Amino acid sequence: MATLSSTVVALALGALLFLLLATCGSCAIPASFNVSDFTADPNWEAARATWYGAPTGAGPDDNGGACGFKNVNLPPFSAMTSCGNEPLFKDGKGCGSCYQIRCQQHPACSGNPETVIITDMNYYPVAKYHFDLSGTAFGAMAKPGRNDELRHAGIIDIQFKRVPCYYPGQKVTFHVEVGSNPVYFAVLVEFEDGDGDVVQVDLMEANSGSWTPMRESWGSIWRLDSDHRLTAPFSLRITNESGKTLVANQVIPANWTPNTYYRSMVQYNWLSAAAHHNNSVSSHHNNSVSLWLISLVLVSYCCMGPSH
Repeated sequence: MATLSSTVVALALGALLFLLLATCGSCAIPASFNVSDFTADPNWEAARATWYGAPTGAGPDDNGGACGFKNVNLPPFSAMTSCGNEPLFKDGKGCGSCYQIRCQQHPACSGNPETVIITDMNYYPVAKYHFDLSGTAFGAMAKPGRNDELRHAGIIDIQFKRVPCYYPGQKVTFHVEVGSNPVYFAVLVEFEDGDGDVVQVDLMEANSGSWTPMRESWGSIWRLDSDHRLTAPFSLRITNESGKTLVANQVIPANWTPNTYYRSMVQYNWLSAAAHHNNSVSSHHNNSVSLWLISLVLVSYCCMGPSH
């Protein structure tokens, strides 16, 4: 990442130097030069937002969604949820990802960032990145007392960025899905700090000593179709988008039953994910400031020329 960042800075400086040299004859700063272009947080990206469901609801009528999460109207989701189009939903592997969103252009927008979780799929995007929010999440971007006014806008321009998830007091939890039996096992994974998502789940049977890969069924639900009767208790190993693994030893007991939650004793370290995110932001910001300072020196030299 450092090499890539240095390359980007070098290219940007080269382009800037060319622009400045080309405008030296007029001894003026180019009209398009804007300090805010260099100091703005580059991690925010443009998107559009809509909302669906009840104005103060969680989106789906059943408080679920295409990720398989249940009761998203309740803590820790607390109805701060969103459908994501494919670049956000990622064919289910984006389920559980956390994003900060903010709106600034509508008069009712507060401009303050709010955190939402991807819990559903958006099938009809209106932009490259489209957040179809719960009514609660959409209204949360408004100034105090202007939630309904913002919701009445229907569709607005927003900015977003990926952030680490954090579920205070929660451990990674597994829900054994309805229909699971001795030769078919399906499990929903939720409440992962850090990345918030899962890209692979593996299962270890009792006394086997080896991991068997499960495959994604849909959303955040993973399944194993076995050619023999599975022997519990099961250990489950999950891998997030960053490649970090977490092992919940014997989290599914020998007497497991379908449609039941099993809470593990493990959790990702969200602080390390947050530190990585902050370091990335700091690096981008420092590069931006460096570009601005160097460009200012070049402009001064271009206009005044070398001292005699």
